[in-house]
Amino acid sequence: MTTRRDFITAAVAAGIGGAALGELAPAKAAAPATAAAPQMPRGLTLLAMLQEDGSETLGVKLDNGVLDVAAAGKALNLDVPQSLESLLMVGGVPALERLVAAAKDKPDFVKDEASIKFGRLFTAPGKIVCVGLNYKEHAEEAGEKLPKEPILFNKYNNTLAPHKTTIKLPPADISTKFDYETELVIVIGKTARNVSEADALSYVAGYAVGHDFSARDLQLEKGGQWMVGKTLDGFAPIGPYFVSADLVDPNNLTIETYVNDEKEPRQKSNTSKFIFNPQKVISYTSKLFALEPGDIIFTGTPSGVIIGMPKDKQVWLKRGDRITSRIEKLGTLTFDLA
Repeated sequence: MTTRRDFITAAVAAGIGGAALGELAPAKAAAPATAAAPQMPRGLTLLAMLQEDGSETLGVKLDNGVLDVAAAGKALNLDVPQSLESLLMVGGVPALERLVAAAKDKPDFVKDEASIKFGRLFTAPGKIVCVGLNYKEHAEEAGEKLPKEPILFNKYNNTLAPHKTTIKLPPADISTKFDYETELVIVIGKTARNVSEADALSYVAGYAVGHDFSARDLQLEKGGQWMVGKTLDGFAPIGPYFVSADLVDPNNLTIETYVNDEKEPRQKSNTSKFIFNPQKVISYTSKLFALEPGDIIFTGTPSGVIIGMPKDKQVWLKRGDRITSRIEKLGTLTFDLA
């Protein structure tokens, strides 16, 4: 698995992005303390492709299919970022834009999306920050007072999973009360420390559909273990796409959750109903600790979760169920349980 240290080490070995990594300073030049952050992607919808060798490499969603960045870069002898995390942490937007222009109409590099296997958009973010009780109706259905400031908790990298993943549920002696939580994910693009709400969105690289899958008995019935109830393996599918921030208004997106073949959504709301909007969440969090490129924030789930139903109507998710999470302009994330 590639880590943040791998990205940094690779960048240093390559001279922190020679010409192909965004035409930054040459390898031997000492980077000043105020060195500019890597350029953030604009006008792009990106994804991760699972290759036959097990690597998870960058893809660009185009009108005519998915551009395989690794294959096209190798064939055209262009040094381009191999993953979304590398793009955000090290840089390479200009090189990626050149590659798209050169390869977008070449059928050897553009694949039918239905034929690809999705990889994880994120494998090693420095932080996975989550916001609890961030919709008024969800707080009310949980029987909780409306928070006066964002409630933060965390997940770990073991939870990260791709679109169309299968979450392997733990045995019954560990947990039985599994619940869905579709959420907007914010992806940080440059270091944010003590930022204002007015400036907060300028630090965002893009957005994605995320799912804060939850084991409610671990979270609520065993000492209030929020982290434990949310951090079992694979409990944070994200995808299918990363959509650059310039293409999305995060404060007005329809959000829905479906289970199996049900026609009516279990959850349906709009991000305009956040208690703390993305600007507030970013600003608040950045005053506690710095947010860095590649960090991700789960912004909270709307009402309609199983835990909010009357106890006699709580039918927990089980093996064989299929969950669909949909957010306007960001795509549809699906996964099943085994």
